[in-house]
Amino acid sequence: MTRILVFSDVHANLAALEAVLADAGTVDETWCLGDVVGYGPDPNECINIISNLPNLTCLMGNHDLAAIGDMLLDGFNNDARKSLLWQKETLSEESLEFLRALPRDMQVCGQVSLAHGSPRDPIWEYVLNTLVALNNLDYFQTPWCCVGHSHFQAIFQYRPKEQQISIEIPEPGHAYNLVDRAILNPGSVGQPRDRDTRAAYAIYEPEANTWQPKRVRYDFREVQDRILKAGLPLRHAERLSGGW
Repeated sequence: MTRILVFSDVHANLAALEAVLADAGTVDETWCLGDVVGYGPDPNECINIISNLPNLTCLMGNHDLAAIGDMLLDGFNNDARKSLLWQKETLSEESLEFLRALPRDMQVCGQVSLAHGSPRDPIWEYVLNTLVALNNLDYFQTPWCCVGHSHFQAIFQYRPKEQQISIEIPEPGHAYNLVDRAILNPGSVGQPRDRDTRAAYAIYEPEANTWQPKRVRYDFREVQDRILKAGLPLRHAERLSGGW
């Protein structure tokens, strides 16, 4: 049975990334949905690990795009801008080369389309409600689409009889059977915003058509200390202990 690790929004949180990779175990492929950098204290270390994962598909996120200088910082709040300026100064040339090479458009892997933001706007649009999800169905042709960006672990499930979309939030570890079209968000590795401090990811098994959201604990207090020692905004440390 093929096991595909799907994660997004690592945001330079090395401890969370290492916890996810250890918890996921052996996988056949890895899909990273973008935002490897931003907010956290270890962008080079995270890029080094992710870039060496076998059978990797990795997308460009908005923070990645800003870190390489191809997006204005005006669209980010003040704390995010401060973090991105630090990231730009901290990133090695090797890390920058990895980020520059990331695809900026939607990718298709088998029966799944991949985007950081949304199929309609792969870099920036948030899929946060059923209306946005419904309006995005025409922008991908595969049965399913994986997105990140919102830091919220959820499934936007299309109901063809009603021609509506519902929001499903399966319990972590529960295998969700994929039948009708859906937009799937594995949540955020490095900065969850669904009031759960645990790092989030998912396992997709294409032969079984199952999507299994996962959560794993890590030492976020150590990451908070590293954020503060690096001189990064206090807010980016505080939210790790609240999942907001």
